[in-house]
Amino acid sequence: MRVAWPASRRGWWLGALLALTLPGISLNARADQAAISEYSLKAVLFFKLPQFVYWPDAANVRGSLIFCILGNNPFGKALEQLAREPIDGRPVEIVNLAAVSDGIVCDFIFISRSESASVETIIRKFAGKRVVTVSDIPGFAKAGGMVELTVSGERIGVTLNRRAAQKQGLEFNAQLLRLAKVVEP
Repeated sequence: MRVAWPASRRGWWLGALLALTLPGISLNARADQAAISEYSLKAVLFFKLPQFVYWPDAANVRGSLIFCILGNNPFGKALEQLAREPIDGRPVEIVNLAAVSDGIVCDFIFISRSESASVETIIRKFAGKRVVTVSDIPGFAKAGGMVELTVSGERIGVTLNRRAAQKQGLEFNAQLLRLAKVVEP
């Protein structure tokens, strides 16, 4: 599927993110000229999430910012390309996981659609850990995940489960809360 950024209120945000991170895309570009793959857009949104999440205990911040992908990697090389740039001065690591294990230390984890059958078990596995859970599995936020990347027509959206984040001591930035749909499970 190819998705063009929308011209709506949410579109300026996505367009701005894309213009800042993907060379050759202008904010003034027409939608048909700026069409990129769905998972390229989702990779940018996933990668930019640290800018919109408050971590209350900065003393526990590790050196690298670790992004994990559980299951099949739908992003291709997009995340690796984005990870060449540090986030807030921290180097970025991308870790591909075949299965959930107790030894995982991730700051952000994308749960691939290949893991749909066990999504509730996976969410429970991360309960009590300071990791932002992200997926594009339909109903992920309602099931207890923190961030669901949605597609409606040609628009990429964000659905947040604020309560799930708060249980882990995390909070979302007000700008993200205004732009996203917030669900109560």
